[in-house]
Amino acid sequence: MIVLDQKNRIFTLHTQNTTYQMKADQYNVLLHTYYGSRIDGFDLSALIQYGDRSFTPNPSEAGSNRNYSLDVMPQEYSTCGVGDFRLPSIELELANGSHTADMRYEGFRLEKGKYAMEGLPGFYSNEDETETLVITLKDAAAQVDMELYYSVFEDYDLITRTVRVVNQGTEEIRLCRCASLCLDFLQSDMDFITFNASHLMERCMDRGALRSGIQSVGSVRGISSHQHNPFVILCDRGADEETGICYGAMLLYSGNFEAAVECSQYENSRLIMGIHPYHFCWTLAAGQVFTTPEAAIICSPNGFGQMSRQYHRAIRRHLLRDPYTGRRKPVLVNNWEATYFDFTADRLADIAREAAALGIELFVMDDGWFGSRNNDNCSLGDWQVNLDKLPGGLEALASRIKNMGMKFGIWMEPEMVNEDSDLYRAHPDWVLQVPGRVPSRGRGLVLDFSRKDVRDHIYDQMKKVLSCVEISYLKWDMNRSLTDVWSAALPARFQGEVYHRYVLGIYDLLERLHRDYPHILIEGCCGGGGRFDGGMLYYTPPDLVQ
Repeated sequence: MIVLDQKNRIFTLHTQNTTYQMKADQYNVLLHTYYGSRIDGFDLSALIQYGDRSFTPNPSEAGSNRNYSLDVMPQEYSTCGVGDFRLPSIELELANGSHTADMRYEGFRLEKGKYAMEGLPGFYSNEDETETLVITLKDAAAQVDMELYYSVFEDYDLITRTVRVVNQGTEEIRLCRCASLCLDFLQSDMDFITFNASHLMERCMDRGALRSGIQSVGSVRGISSHQHNPFVILCDRGADEETGICYGAMLLYSGNFEAAVECSQYENSRLIMGIHPYHFCWTLAAGQVFTTPEAAIICSPNGFGQMSRQYHRAIRRHLLRDPYTGRRKPVLVNNWEATYFDFTADRLADIAREAAALGIELFVMDDGWFGSRNNDNCSLGDWQVNLDKLPGGLEALASRIKNMGMKFGIWMEPEMVNEDSDLYRAHPDWVLQVPGRVPSRGRGLVLDFSRKDVRDHIYDQMKKVLSCVEISYLKWDMNRSLTDVWSAALPARFQGEVYHRYVLGIYDLLERLHRDYPHILIEGCCGGGGRFDGGMLYYTPPDLVQ
């Protein structure tokens, strides 16, 4: 439920158990006044303490009022270069070379249902299940408008957020940072919980007290990564499964991300979350719009358990697009560890036959079925059946599997290419590679999925495979972090967009799969858990149950 006090410019978002409130003050600064256990019918801006603080500049509108400084005010979306020295949510580079952003309240609108984001994953709902508040901020000097979107899923204590930046001027501007989420707290005596580790040991909980300065986790690998995860928690020092207040923040994004918390000299704290500013610079021509990935926050007044259950319920009912909704997913067997590259159709059929006798319902054929693929060093990118291994093609093997009473699935790694492949020999410019440099070696090279022609070519190959037999399961693998990130399709001044365009390209191809093959269950494997995040869950629901 969204409650508006238009006279006092107070905006209150109520969920079943929590309240989130903001207020546009006398200087049109959008203040964050409260987030916590549900409180009805109050202006909570009285919680903000004003005072004369040394070395904290004052906005020009404040005149001689030394008790008002942006450096200590809890803001709904933090500014840059105008007196707030804490973590900025946005950084602009204007045509004159300045990097200042001063966003002030301009207006609001209320909408039924959940907002939509073209080309980006997000929670969804029926119109009668959610309400959306849109608040407009404006930097008059930069001629930049910003729309802050908030959708309220009341039954789940869930608030989703995104930001749209619009260049209303006549000159080009550049976004150097644009966070999806800013949360200011009037206290800093909290713990910061992240989920870290490494390949094959992902998402180990790491809990520690906030300290003065900045603490952060993130990824610059081009994927959300095995090392860190775009989900964090801030909580009471004594919070446990059943007691204490907890704030969960999840970024629905599958590329470079940053989640950072800063504790200031005045014992308040700020969490920002969004696309990592590393090698990010997005150009907006006049009239163009940039939309951030979605952030999803849940506050639990009753410990981690309540927060986890609410996230799980919301994800299952309003994020996953699952062909098995309401039904049990099939139990599967995968041949990889049994055979690696060394298999024939008969050997695969033998494995399937033994699995079927055990009641296993789905057979997934892994790497090695295409091109001349007998090791890691060739044929990625050539998605045609190896008829020496599979006489009669996929049709013959899938028929044998089906006659055993099992469904059939297949492995692909669409984002990668080997130098020893027909694709690379025909299109060496289709990989991420910096001119004049020998690329870093890994499991092949990375195709430039920021390019539509590359995605179209790969999808045409995938369609031929997925349409030739009845395929129920696609294991989409991705086994290499991004290096040598440079696109031959973009001029130099747009190279800061490649990382984000790459992620948008992955989403584009996955969306096409959902459109053309809605019955196929897609597994989003990335060397296991290297790309496990809310964004991928939107496209690859098996990730939630593995």
